[in-house]
Amino acid sequence: MRKTRFAPHMFSALLLAMIPQAHAAIKSIDEFTDKLNHFPGFYAFYSDPSSGKIYLDVDKLAQPFLLQHSLPYGVGSNDIGLDRGQLGSTYLVQFERFGDKVMLRALNTYFRASADNPAEQQSVKEAFASSILNGFKVVAEDDDSVLIDYTPYLLSDVHGVSRTLAARKQGSYSLDASRSATYMPRSKAFMKNTELEAVLTFKGSKPGEYVKQATANPYAVTVHQHHSLIELPDDNYQPRAFHPQSGYWSIEHKDYSAPLSESMYVRYIPRHRLSKKDPTAKVSEPVEPIVYYLDPGVPEPVKTALLDGARWWDQAFEAAGYKNAFQVKVLPENADPMDIRYNVIQWVHRATRGWSYGASVIDPRTGEIIKGHVTLGSLRVRQDILIAEALAAPFVKGDEVTERLHAMALDRIRQLSAHEIGHTLGIAHNFSASVKERASVMDYPHPLVGMNEQGELDISKGYATGMGEWDTQVIKYGYSDFTAQDEAQALAAILAENKSKGLEFISDADARPKGGAHPTAHLWDNGDDPAAELTRVLDIRQKALARFGLNNIKTGEALSQLEEKLVPLYLFHRYQVESAVKLVGGVDYDYEVRGEQSPKGAQVVAKAQQQSALSALLETLSPEQLMIPESVLALIPPKAYGEYKTRESVKGRTGLTLDAMALPEVAAQHTLNLLLNPERLNRLAQQEARNRAHLSSDEVLNTLYQHVFQPKAQPGMATKLAQRVQFLTAYRLAELSSSDKLAPEVQAQLRFYLNQLVEQYSNDSLFGGASKADAFETYLAEQVAQYLKSGTWPAGFKALPMPPGSPI
Repeated sequence: MRKTRFAPHMFSALLLAMIPQAHAAIKSIDEFTDKLNHFPGFYAFYSDPSSGKIYLDVDKLAQPFLLQHSLPYGVGSNDIGLDRGQLGSTYLVQFERFGDKVMLRALNTYFRASADNPAEQQSVKEAFASSILNGFKVVAEDDDSVLIDYTPYLLSDVHGVSRTLAARKQGSYSLDASRSATYMPRSKAFMKNTELEAVLTFKGSKPGEYVKQATANPYAVTVHQHHSLIELPDDNYQPRAFHPQSGYWSIEHKDYSAPLSESMYVRYIPRHRLSKKDPTAKVSEPVEPIVYYLDPGVPEPVKTALLDGARWWDQAFEAAGYKNAFQVKVLPENADPMDIRYNVIQWVHRATRGWSYGASVIDPRTGEIIKGHVTLGSLRVRQDILIAEALAAPFVKGDEVTERLHAMALDRIRQLSAHEIGHTLGIAHNFSASVKERASVMDYPHPLVGMNEQGELDISKGYATGMGEWDTQVIKYGYSDFTAQDEAQALAAILAENKSKGLEFISDADARPKGGAHPTAHLWDNGDDPAAELTRVLDIRQKALARFGLNNIKTGEALSQLEEKLVPLYLFHRYQVESAVKLVGGVDYDYEVRGEQSPKGAQVVAKAQQQSALSALLETLSPEQLMIPESVLALIPPKAYGEYKTRESVKGRTGLTLDAMALPEVAAQHTLNLLLNPERLNRLAQQEARNRAHLSSDEVLNTLYQHVFQPKAQPGMATKLAQRVQFLTAYRLAELSSSDKLAPEVQAQLRFYLNQLVEQYSNDSLFGGASKADAFETYLAEQVAQYLKSGTWPAGFKALPMPPGSPI
């Protein structure tokens, strides 16, 4: 084939001739958008009604702004975790042009250089990767602006719905473009923010249980996803330093310009912008108040309760020197809850009860909170009512209206509203507040109930109301208006005042682990003595179980519904067990900083306290505490026709009937797993080795062995329960004795007691003569002996699952 050749001057002429044609192909923005709908604002956009496309007018290239993704319409499953109103990622981004493309780049805000030297800043920028979130084709342009088709990005899975469904093992889903479109009713532009929304449908295969439970068609999951393009706040906000005892979360970055003698880590607290109109006044109105808006879809009387609890925070701001600084209103009609201009409290429905939470849109540069967004699960109030009705047995006639119990549940809703708003103010959990007379709404509260002289449930102190002392101090630290010169000294004074008031602060990382050690950092507990409170709770539980029956359900309800009311009552002590066990091997400490107060360090909990807790814990393993009254077992039938078991039901081994051993098994297993925690046992061994005055791991194991494997003889069901506890204990000891999480010297102790068990039970059977009563001892001795020999438990066994607990 003959090739055509061009002389150099001919090629240049051809190229010059092509350039005007290329420019001619790009229309002006006015020309391109002549028949489109115009939405002027921070980033103006145009919509094409015929195609459904959205075009963004990018008039700010290489200028950072905030991009927020969110999920206005969710899936409705707590287990999946894709809730209505859920905030997604917040990015510091900018548009950059590359030829005929515009890129949306997410800047890396964690790694920084604070020096004024541009080369030093550039070296950090080049060292750590940014992220191009999307590329756009330029469809029109003017001298100072380019128009891009934003539609493909708006119709992409920026929230990660498909990834979340896959991670939760709910099937394989992908975005279906034919069933996705822009959503114009919630696509708007304002002076400082542009809001865009899309309807997205995900097609899938092999949908999981949770998807089936919550969707109209599990093979087509349709949600909404939202984009907020937000102008950066001005430079008048002053970041406030984080302190580990402040009670706030930390917004952190790493400064590569830090002097070699100083830490590279820079930490601020997240907080809303707030300042006084009159900085010299002791009490002043704010320049601009913090306003939260409640979801208008909340029904009464819950709506009033949520408003009440939310408004508690104004008490704390008053103590910090403000008047009317924190306000709560109902969201205006037609306002978009995802609009960045509104701090929102949303009432969110799910197929099953689940967590509430508070999230925020935060400027990653400074920690300034731009928007607070609270998610309150609507089913939690019903769980509180369920617990109260299980304890109170209020339906004597069968048709009573339990306003008194509902009032306690609404008190819980008030507290929950305040709690989650606290998170959106930047405040962390304080799980040590309960020991100081419920000093904070940022703790997890358990209903403080009792029995009066008439044997009736006393709920007069069920839940605390109003701001706690800790909450007031936290707001003072985060929101008091100081001059720059006085701030450090004033903040230090607030922290010192916390100490003088006896206020402690211990948060999630120290309170949630099952092997936790802090003696006051507990979830869902009450009182300053966890062991004494466990004993008290067990007494309330026993009295309520003794009268549990027909009076726990209304006339017309199936008797089988008693099963779901029995569960929270029987396990009423579960959280106090978690509290008491932390005294065993416990260590008392604070988040101390050198030079600010006399250091407490890490103090081992006194032996007497540990022994008291151990005694209370062992009581939960006794047949007397574990046994379900015969009156209850004889009353609850299998599920009535038209009803079915749920996750809140008892999972047992007796088929359709209520398994009398199931709840005792899960309760005993709960105590054993917490007490025989490898971290706890390792601590006990080390503590006693350091100081023989401390409780040792061997003392704990020996006391447990004596209590479980040498019980007093009891008839009937008590014997069966004692045997079940023995099996569970032996299995747990065996399981731990070869665990890589347990120190070898403690493994040796466990093996000693397992050998002792084999010897004791083998001898008992040998010299006691063969009998049916010996069959279990012989069986258990054989199981343990086989394990010691082979390292494998010979018979298949899987403990029954604990029914759902948190959140309550």
